[in-house]
Amino acid sequence: MKKFISLLLVVLLVSALVLTGCEQKQTDVAKVRLIEVTHSIFYSPQYVAIEKGFFEKHGLQIDLTNGGGADKCMAAMVSGEADIAFMGPEASVYVYLQGREDFAVNFAQLTQRDGSFIVGREKDDSFTLEKLKGHTILGGRKGGMPLMALEYAMKQAGLTPGEDVEVRTDVQFPKFSSK
Repeated sequence: MKKFISLLLVVLLVSALVLTGCEQKQTDVAKVRLIEVTHSIFYSPQYVAIEKGFFEKHGLQIDLTNGGGADKCMAAMVSGEADIAFMGPEASVYVYLQGREDFAVNFAQLTQRDGSFIVGREKDDSFTLEKLKGHTILGGRKGGMPLMALEYAMKQAGLTPGEDVEVRTDVQFPKFSSK
C-alpha cells in the first residue's frame, strides 16, 4: 500500500510540474481602432507586428485605417471612430485650444524625426536650405507638423517662408495614390 501511495504522489507531483507550464490559449481579443496620419516607412515596425500577429498574441486585434491627415485623425478620435491615432501633436493642441473637455492626450513618441525630405530636379552635392531662396516648394497641409518643421528649418537658415521661398500648401496629398 505504501508503494501505491508513493507512486500516486510521484505521478501527481510530476503531473503538477508538467501541467504548470501549459498555458491556456487566450480567446478574448480586444479590438483597437487605430488611425494613422499617413502610410509611412517610419511605421514599418507596426505593419510587421500586425502582419506577423504580434498584437493578437497579446490579445489585441488592430483595425488600422489611414486618416489622410492629422485633422482627419483627430476628427475620428473626437467622434469616437478611433481609439488611438498616430499623428503629430498639432491636432491635439488645436482641439485643446478650442476648449473641448474631451481633448486627446499625447502619450508616446513613435519616431525621432519628421519624415519629410526635400527632393530636387537636379543633384546638388552641396545643398543647403539657403539655396531654396527664390524657389517654390510643396510644404504640406497648413497647420500640419511637416509644414511647421519645414518653416522652422527655413527660419533657422535665415529664410522667410512666403517671402524668400514660396511654400505651396494647396496640394491635396491624400488624393495621390499608388493604386
